[in-house]
Amino acid sequence: MRAGGGAPPRHAPLSPTASATATLVPASVAMPTPRLVHLRHLLSFRSALPRPLGPNQSHPLPGSVHPSLLLPRAMAGVAYAGLATGSAEYEEVLGCLASLITQKVRADTGNRGNQWELMSKYVQILELEESIAQLKVVHVAGTKGKGSTCTFAESILRSCGFHTGLFTSPHLMDVRERFRLDGLDISEEKFIRYFWWCWKTLKDKTGDGVPMPAYFRFLALLAFKIFSDEQQVDVVVLEVGLGGKYDATNVVRAPVVCGITSLGYDHMEILGNTLGEITREKAGILKKGVPAYTVPQPEEAMSVLMKRATELGVSLQVVHPLDPQKLEDQPLGLHGEHQYMNAGLAIALANTWLERQGHLNRLHVKHSGTLPDQFIKGLSSACLQGRGQIIPNSQVNSENDRDSSLVFYLDGAHSSESMEMCARWFAHATNSDGIQPGPSEQPHTDRDSRKFLLFNCMTVRDPQRLLPRLLDTCAQNGLHFEHALFVPNQSQYNKLGSLASPPSEREQIDLSWQLSLQKVWGNLPHHNKGLNDVNSSGATSVFESLPLAIKWLRETAQQNQSIQFQVLVTGSLHLVGDVLRLLKNNK
Repeated sequence: MRAGGGAPPRHAPLSPTASATATLVPASVAMPTPRLVHLRHLLSFRSALPRPLGPNQSHPLPGSVHPSLLLPRAMAGVAYAGLATGSAEYEEVLGCLASLITQKVRADTGNRGNQWELMSKYVQILELEESIAQLKVVHVAGTKGKGSTCTFAESILRSCGFHTGLFTSPHLMDVRERFRLDGLDISEEKFIRYFWWCWKTLKDKTGDGVPMPAYFRFLALLAFKIFSDEQQVDVVVLEVGLGGKYDATNVVRAPVVCGITSLGYDHMEILGNTLGEITREKAGILKKGVPAYTVPQPEEAMSVLMKRATELGVSLQVVHPLDPQKLEDQPLGLHGEHQYMNAGLAIALANTWLERQGHLNRLHVKHSGTLPDQFIKGLSSACLQGRGQIIPNSQVNSENDRDSSLVFYLDGAHSSESMEMCARWFAHATNSDGIQPGPSEQPHTDRDSRKFLLFNCMTVRDPQRLLPRLLDTCAQNGLHFEHALFVPNQSQYNKLGSLASPPSEREQIDLSWQLSLQKVWGNLPHHNKGLNDVNSSGATSVFESLPLAIKWLRETAQQNQSIQFQVLVTGSLHLVGDVLRLLKNNK
């Protein structure tokens, strides 16, 4: 049966890699069969689909399922259509960058501080010592919210009239997103020029004893070159890539101010197995004589931060979430209640930077009890893709995006704590009584809605921590998923957002991780009601490529335009970036 062909099935059919139990979908919802015909052939499926299951029935997976499945080249091409951007020279640059991505597994103990002394040698080779020392830096580490905090701080200082440089990670669609000048991604022409200078200089002066820097270290060095050579840059906001003590950004010895966002369990294979160990790595950005700020932390983390601050003679102050009343009825540019905490920290960092640079006289406050006008403007205009972002799908009901039958809700949450924040945001954003203002405004609809989940996470994450937190928080807010889709990241082949070669004709796509995610989800207690008020664990599917999952969602929405399908995309910033790229290219 072809997807969307023939009479609409009464219930959602199981995909070849569907879960052992399936939610029965009301007759008014037509679900196209996922186009996995070649999988059915590989798995020795019979020609007919399994008939829909009744309440409390199960359908076992075929006994011969192997997690590595062959993807025909014709279908693989779907995944790469429309992804090429930029000039041939830019593609060459991205190829060089890709060559720096190390094959070392992240759990390798050698990663911790891996030849940290090489960073100072790279800085010397590029003759950046003095230039870095002259940068007026805001340095931010943390587990959750450091990208948002940096974005808020940069936007505030830009609204105060300063030329800004912002370095963040990871990128979602194009590596140039990591380097922002005055709020805009660096131009392709400038990126290419600075890249070749750094690349050729390092190539000429490195060898066996001093190898080329690894991927992130090269990008950090490139950022320092860009921001130091762009003479108009007044302030540089740096987001730590991973940890702090041994992060490539920590070659900055005298930042103007430091910030540490909410701390939690993340990158444990590198940073340590306890919150104390993780915090000690993050606290590595603190510097003697440099004021620092943090947010309320778990007791174990706060004690480590305070101890380190005392050792350095640092004034570490704890800031609290921003009071929304201080915004004079303006919304934050980044949505979700957790962003008020990040905004509070960003305000402290920006204010201290202004004070230490002697620029507080630039601020204008209309009323006591409110923020300076420039701060309000900066906070309300801040923009960061993939965090609390809502995108109506333009291919379904394209005449009116605000009433689209298919809406994607993107949030790159990838820790258990951020999963909770993500779930609360999604529940609020999809509540017909709650309107999300601004560019992420919830499309207005009076129609019935269905909640779907599109999920993947990196193999170093623990889905037993992520998925239960997501499901429980959604349930507490009265939200239940009708269908969960698990997919591999597109960027496993397209790491830099560039033109990438499709897999070869017999390329193997390993879905073992997605199948394990599906199993974790299926084993969780689900409390939503299926047809006839029967408790159901929800329908699940595994797709061997993201484009196929998006295509299936679009066909489902197209066949059921009286219903709005609201799809939460989360678990990985890489997945969010892949979805953004596909939607942007309308593929």
